Amino acid sequence: MVLRRFKVRAHERGLLFRDREFKAVLRPGRHWVWDPLFKVRVDVVSVRDAWLAHPDLDVIAKSGALGDEARVVDLEDHERAVVWVDGRVEAVLKPGLFVLWTVFHAVRVEIFDAHAVRFEHPSLAVIAQAKGATPLLEAVTIEAGHAGLFFKDGRHEATLAAGAHAFWKGVAKARILDVDLREQVVDIAGQELMTADKVTLRLNAVVTFKVADPLKAVTIVDDYRQALYREAQLALRCTIGTRELDALLTDKDAVAREMDGVVRARVAPFGIEVVSLGIRDVILPGEMKDLMNKVSPTLMRLRELEVLEKVSEKANLTIVLGEKGLADRVVKLL
Repeated sequence: MVLRRFKVRAHERGLLFRDREFKAVLRPGRHWVWDPLFKVRVDVVSVRDAWLAHPDLDVIAKSGALGDEARVVDLEDHERAVVWVDGRVEAVLKPGLFVLWTVFHAVRVEIFDAHAVRFEHPSLAVIAQAKGATPLLEAVTIEAGHAGLFFKDGRHEATLAAGAHAFWKGVAKARILDVDLREQVVDIAGQELMTADKVTLRLNAVVTFKVADPLKAVTIVDDYRQALYREAQLALRCTIGTRELDALLTDKDAVAREMDGVVRARVAPFGIEVVSLGIRDVILPGEMKDLMNKVSPTLMRLRELEVLEKVSEKANLTIVLGEKGLADRVVKLL
């Protein structure tokens, strides 16, 4: 008679195999096993470690012999799990079979359907740092003043607010577009334009805008900043082309207001809101500058003479003009 004795301590369990087939789990204590052919094997494992690792894990898990001393987690291809041990995140699990001892540890398992792609959890920040999370989860942070557009397989699923977000990898084609919702500035610089009186000039304008509808901004046009630039450029040409140079130089604000209205109407369908539009510089060609520099003193002189004429009509004054400017004129009261 061949009896073999095996001792299993309190923090251990014995996995009994006979002729390489799993038969039972030995609880703490002394065990005598009939083994005339020496085909019995007992693998002693510690239950202090929450995870049971064994080459025959599938047979052991599905035998039912573990009872309530272990938690069996069997994940299908579309499933993922977050494991908590003693109130702390232990790991993020991919599809597969896992066994966790519950003898010395409080084990909690949360199972998720990865078909949803987006993963939402109150403890997202901690879970994203857990063991096994990096290959399975794509973490994304949307900064303050931004919005995140979540597309799944080419369709818009959600608009994400500022904060941390995560998505399961390898399930669907997921894409996150980060859109800045803050006020932004586009410079419309060095535009060669022609006025109604055929004067060529260069004009610099500035447009302040913000994205009012991020989904429209990224789906209706390829590049909303470029679209805004193009519409502002066209509005400049149309507005300046209907005005003579003198009217432009006299009231740039009126021109800017007209352009503002035109650009607002054109970019609103793109989800863009124009905050303000202003003309910064009007640059005349060299010959025009020279001409105006010559004409301006003459115009000033004529204006001064008009003023003096009006003054002389209302007062008994004799105006004596010398060869120099007004600073050297002599005004003699009668």
